[in-house]
Amino acid sequence: MKLKASFIQLPLLFDAQRLLAEINALDASCWRDHPQKFPGNFALPLISVEGNPANDGFAGPMRPTPYLEHCPYLMQVLEKVGGVWGRSRLMKLSGHAEVKPHVDFNYYWRERVRVHIPVITQPTVRFICGDEEVNMKAGECWIFDTWRMHRVINASAAERIHLVADTIGSERFWSMVDRGRVPIPGAAEDWHPEVFGASAPSPLPRLVYESTNLPDVMTPWELREHLLFLLGDTQPHEQLSQVKQIASRFITAWHEIWAEHGDDQGAWPIYRERLDAFEQLMRRFAGTLRFNNGMLFINGVIELILVGALSDRRKRSAAQGMRQAS
Repeated sequence: MKLKASFIQLPLLFDAQRLLAEINALDASCWRDHPQKFPGNFALPLISVEGNPANDGFAGPMRPTPYLEHCPYLMQVLEKVGGVWGRSRLMKLSGHAEVKPHVDFNYYWRERVRVHIPVITQPTVRFICGDEEVNMKAGECWIFDTWRMHRVINASAAERIHLVADTIGSERFWSMVDRGRVPIPGAAEDWHPEVFGASAPSPLPRLVYESTNLPDVMTPWELREHLLFLLGDTQPHEQLSQVKQIASRFITAWHEIWAEHGDDQGAWPIYRERLDAFEQLMRRFAGTLRFNNGMLFINGVIELILVGALSDRRKRSAAQGMRQAS
């Protein structure tokens, strides 16, 4: 999600030692390799599709895994942060490992914010987003702009573990974000977070989980919003006006199909044909247009529109291993 600042610290401070005790009580076999097999990156699924720890997908009802239900304080932490919870994990970086520079283009993260709560960390762990850098201390609660280029470097020999939880937020959550702190070097520290310690372990808090996340067929209004977002964040270029005209015609054609068929599965071949034609046109500009974050425009079109607009095409692209332009 694109935010007003690279980093925002929420006004909450949690008991990192209590979180660590619950994590250490879980069997080491609960940890899994990162889905992309990045060296030194491991994950322990807490909330996943249908509660299945082996399902690392984004589409489908998000439910607690058996591991989460063994972590009552961690559940209290999520309830305190608030929000409708999507895919959430514990993320581990081995000593001297890193998260490579990247931008989160995936449709799932376009409207979701990523909450980070460090459990084990060191002063030498560097979280870099855009042109800014912070060291998130144990127990703090942070969100950051995933639309900017970001990376993490663990310069220590010790491992780093964060609770990493995705959410669209809630009215209560975003009110708390408004009370958050944007780190500014040299600014006076007159801001103090609320300390949230351990409370009675039972009954377990009732968390709210996603049941709907990716559309079968994207509505023309959502399609328009995503394309306007992408075009509005594109660097000036002589070909940009031509791309805007193509996008406008594509939105009109999509709305025409929607007005007649809606999300009727019988019309999916028609939507797919329109998407294929739009992709051919967009590929002409694959190497020229870039976003303000420096990434290629075509990558955003692939993830947000070509993959996100139709579940039928989403499954096909996954099977074929559709890749972003380099």
